[in-house]
Amino acid sequence: MDPGAGTGRRLVGVGVGPGDPELVTVRAVRRLREADVVLVPVMAPDEPGRAEATVRCYVPDDRIERVVFALNDRGGGRSARRVQAWDEAARTVVRHFDADAATVAFATIGDPNIYSTFGYLARTVRETAPGVAVETVAGITAMQDLATRSGTVLVEGTEPLTLLPVTAGVRRLRAALETDATVVAYKFGRHAPDVREALRATGRLPDAVHGSRLGLPDERIAPAAELDGEPLPYLSTLIAPARRGERGGKL
Repeated sequence: MDPGAGTGRRLVGVGVGPGDPELVTVRAVRRLREADVVLVPVMAPDEPGRAEATVRCYVPDDRIERVVFALNDRGGGRSARRVQAWDEAARTVVRHFDADAATVAFATIGDPNIYSTFGYLARTVRETAPGVAVETVAGITAMQDLATRSGTVLVEGTEPLTLLPVTAGVRRLRAALETDATVVAYKFGRHAPDVREALRATGRLPDAVHGSRLGLPDERIAPAAELDGEPLPYLSTLIAPARRGERGGKL
């Protein structure tokens, strides 16, 4: 049964891709335009974010509102700043519903079900306003965009795919690189020197590729071997393809 059937109120998490406005699905554009208000996550009230830049290509400015999230909080874990941001964003959603909004959309870079702030927001809204229905619209991910534009095959045959963030360090990344899986690392920017060393130590450096600020004018896509020890932007993506031999060898 639809939990929002009695109220007609709906919160929609919309994936808007990795940064390029052309990488937004037709469904995502429709759901954004149908919403009474579109919330976009930012790190500061006066600082536009990547999701906002994409949304503004499809939605009038007067229906877009910023909500502050501790998107790159270096305190780690469930910090007080993050919890406060989740709670305040949920209050913003409920305030719009109290003002007779039928649909509130929340735009998130990538996909709303993959390392997105939307999950925390949705959970808080459900607890605060149980009658609100929650749905998501899939978005193109950074790993898909990076694979496409770097000419990298993510997986083939029976190869596994391991996806993990590197915000807590490279220990788990190193363990993943020692397996036979294709490994994708998100949010590794400030750990870039350690990531390069992990790739070198596991023999994965020659085939790996990285990208940062995908879809933006100052984007960078390059072999991981070119990592020079300098930290990268927070939202940086790494692909270390599985080791492959003859064509079709993994079937």
